[in-house]
Amino acid sequence: MDPFGPTYPIIIALALAMDAFSVAWGIGFALRTISLQQVARLSSCFGSFQFMMLIIGRMAGATVERVLADFDHWIAFGLLAFIGGRMIYDSFRPDKRHFINDPTKGLNLLTLSVATSIDALTVGFSLAFMNVEVMYPALIVGLTAAILTVVGALTGSHSRRLLGERAEMIGGVVLLLIGLRILISHMLKM
Repeated sequence: MDPFGPTYPIIIALALAMDAFSVAWGIGFALRTISLQQVARLSSCFGSFQFMMLIIGRMAGATVERVLADFDHWIAFGLLAFIGGRMIYDSFRPDKRHFINDPTKGLNLLTLSVATSIDALTVGFSLAFMNVEVMYPALIVGLTAAILTVVGALTGSHSRRLLGERAEMIGGVVLLLIGLRILISHMLKM
């Protein structure tokens, strides 16, 4: 039984995709140029992680929720602060001809994918408590995150061209602010 009606996956998807959009915007803003390959990596990873985390959360249900609920916001904050801090640090390096650590590859991409999808894990936990089917919402959430990641990365890249030299630092500050927003919003719920 669907307690919310047919629109709840779309509402959930838009809410969950805001972090992915914001982080993608910050990355697009920080890079001098962003290639379609980089956008595709970000989009596919962010969308896939949102999809998987919702399903994992639904399957894990109450067991993991009790363990993670007390510090999931700290994990997201720490991951975003780490990447944002490195971006800020790199912006002050004398050789700024290219982004030192491409955030669309390797450990950086994995870290950002986890950080932007922790809320999906929590939503999955809540779906378990309500005994709601997860596959349809997970597909909508994953696709929405992927699409908004593309939009965020491309608009961020365009914004960089408008704002210039300190864009990498501003992108890092954006990631730190997103992490702080997650941390503060969870602490205010307590």
